[in-house]
Amino acid sequence: MRASDRKLTESLEAGARVTAHTTRVGGQDVTEQVQSWQLERSYSTDLPDAMRAFSGSSAAQLQLQLSGSAGTSAPALYSPWAPRSTGDAVRPGQSVVHAYGTDAGTLPAFRGSVRNRSAASGTDTVQLTALDGAERLHGPAELPKPYAGFYWRRPVATATWCVDELLRQAGLHSCPPPRYPEFGPTEPLTLVYASLHGGFAATYGQPEIVPDPRHYSWTRAGAPHEMALVPHAAAPDTASMTATWFPRSRVTVPGSRLLAEAWVNNAVGFGSTVALEMDLNRTGTSTGRLRLAFDFAAGKVYMHSGTREGGGWYFSWTFAALKEQRGVFHIGGLFDTVAPGTSVLPTVKPYFIAPDGTRYHGTAVTFTDASAAQPSAELYQLRLVTQLATEAVQLTSGLPAVPALDEFDQRGEWTKEARLDDAILPLHTIPRVSGSQWEVITQIAKASMSTAEFDERGVFHWRNYTRFAKVPTAPDLTLTSVRDIASLTVTEEIDACRNYCVQPYKDWTSVTVTGGTAYNDTVVREIPGNTSVTLKYVLADEEFDVGPPNVDDDQSVAPGFSVRFAAANAAGADAVKGAVDILARREEGHLVLRLTNRTSQRLYTISEDGKPSVRIQTLKPSKEPVERQATSWASGSTSERFYGRQEFHAEASDWIQDYRAAQDLASAMRAAGQYPVPVLGEVEVLYDPRIQLGDVVRVVDSSGAALDTYAWVVGIKTQSSGPGTLRQTLALRGTRTNGVPADSGLTPDTPSDRSPLPDGAAYTDVAAGYPTLGDLTASRLTWRAIKENGL
Repeated sequence: MRASDRKLTESLEAGARVTAHTTRVGGQDVTEQVQSWQLERSYSTDLPDAMRAFSGSSAAQLQLQLSGSAGTSAPALYSPWAPRSTGDAVRPGQSVVHAYGTDAGTLPAFRGSVRNRSAASGTDTVQLTALDGAERLHGPAELPKPYAGFYWRRPVATATWCVDELLRQAGLHSCPPPRYPEFGPTEPLTLVYASLHGGFAATYGQPEIVPDPRHYSWTRAGAPHEMALVPHAAAPDTASMTATWFPRSRVTVPGSRLLAEAWVNNAVGFGSTVALEMDLNRTGTSTGRLRLAFDFAAGKVYMHSGTREGGGWYFSWTFAALKEQRGVFHIGGLFDTVAPGTSVLPTVKPYFIAPDGTRYHGTAVTFTDASAAQPSAELYQLRLVTQLATEAVQLTSGLPAVPALDEFDQRGEWTKEARLDDAILPLHTIPRVSGSQWEVITQIAKASMSTAEFDERGVFHWRNYTRFAKVPTAPDLTLTSVRDIASLTVTEEIDACRNYCVQPYKDWTSVTVTGGTAYNDTVVREIPGNTSVTLKYVLADEEFDVGPPNVDDDQSVAPGFSVRFAAANAAGADAVKGAVDILARREEGHLVLRLTNRTSQRLYTISEDGKPSVRIQTLKPSKEPVERQATSWASGSTSERFYGRQEFHAEASDWIQDYRAAQDLASAMRAAGQYPVPVLGEVEVLYDPRIQLGDVVRVVDSSGAALDTYAWVVGIKTQSSGPGTLRQTLALRGTRTNGVPADSGLTPDTPSDRSPLPDGAAYTDVAAGYPTLGDLTASRLTWRAIKENGL
């Protein structure tokens, strides 16, 4: 239920209903031109009407009838062929904002865009139909296909993460977005972006090491923005929990400015440290490392350059705010490796924004010790090593200069337009999707008994089935037949009872990883100096994602997806490292590789024995998952005793891949449906602009049905046919039953008549009537006829 100011609240509670509304199209106020309007919101659900639960998506629709203005008719102003100077105000896609209430004030009721307009010549009316924020989600749905889930046999994402990712694709953000999502030849690029909103899957890049789910949880309490990864315990032989991601582009060192950042809450977790590490693929078996670490207990920031094997050098900075303040920090560090030659001593600089909003940065310093030098290499992976709640991990390359504090701070550059619920439905692999983003979100909502909707201010809300775990104990509003209810019909039906609930799921526990399709390039590719070459390879829709290839050298050869560069198109030519940036992306059924030569010399994709060196190896599940079922029921339960066994079999879905998740859904369905809840249907009420979908209202009817119960609002229809007229109808779904049947003073009849049948003829009677068997046979009587009808 929406909050209102004191004046409007007192007006509504007093029963005053002097109607008022405001309407804007294209930012122009057309309130005085509105002849009539109708606004509808409801959940599209596939659950039985009377179950104490609901799911699905809600897209609000506003219908407006506008008149003309200043002596010009509405069709002349707003028809499709009207002048652009006036007609564009109501063109399809144009913004629409509507509010309604009383003369004491109005509340936002709708924010969306025009879907269609219709002008009837000879009248002064133009009809507009507008849809809420769901219209923003009509782009194609695309989700990554990481293999790390079935590779490690651990969840790599959740259904909640997928919803958040689909929203992000449409520009609706729940946390700071990627800094540079789009590729440009000379522009910075986000290499890794992992929101950690219920999954390790990444918007850019892809997960490589996925931690054990026993060592972490996803939480909204204490999250920097919306949801965070909270480690519970360190991985074996380490002091922290670790996750890694491959970048979408293997940029080169020397030559890159890398900004690593994340949001953390130092009051949530099991320790006081968090680190972001970048592994560099050097020649041979040695791995370079660039490391940013924050130790809040010590009040220090560390930045290291060296190797993973332990060599190198570090700088440290001391900030009292790290030790003294508790809460959400935005942390980051720049590693500047731009330098000529084949080796570089990086320049480093730390940044952070404290919970009180104060911005800090350390003095930029350059390593001088030889152990900190980074020879030619490519970025291999980004590693998160954390003891604290972490959100929105990001790695950016290609910055034109060392960023100032204003550039590091993303506040004011984005708007939070989405709110999530707890992460549910762990996924070992992300299902293939098709259709629009809104269609896939609706599909997930129905599979997970969740709801998806945009509120009156245009903010998206995702809510799980956990809202039905407890029966509401307090209403948002009370409706009574004495004043608020104009009409009410109450029904109860046994079809609302579901006490035997089955939820199918895909069992991935025995699925491992195996090699997929292997491609070997047939042509040696030439890459001129300081230019790029784009290669395309067919990648079937069922193939899983692969990252950019590793770059081989003459001392080590990476298995699987790899490439080798040389300065001559000849067998035996020496391998070249740290010279080519490799960007990989999936595009329209192809794997697209962009090879950018950062040197002035001509390079070739050639192996040591003179063959084409691009090798692609995909991974796939070892077998298809087995479909199983989770069942929730209680033999001999009170519900079964009074209503019999009533089954509800949910549809099979690729979104449910875990027994516990399936069992939780089945149990939630049974808890919601084990007793039939009275159906209230559509209830016409004295309109109240504060009512929202999902609100709990208390319905009291003392005039006829003798009803006093709580109900969820699952549909709202508000309409005005002219000034001073306003009707509001609610679709309600009960939250509880009217108690367990008592059948006091009743002796219900048995399902079948158990009184004994008539005795019929005895054997002696038959023998007397038919002395011989021939006599009985000649009569053509059956034994049943003799027993039931007599002789």
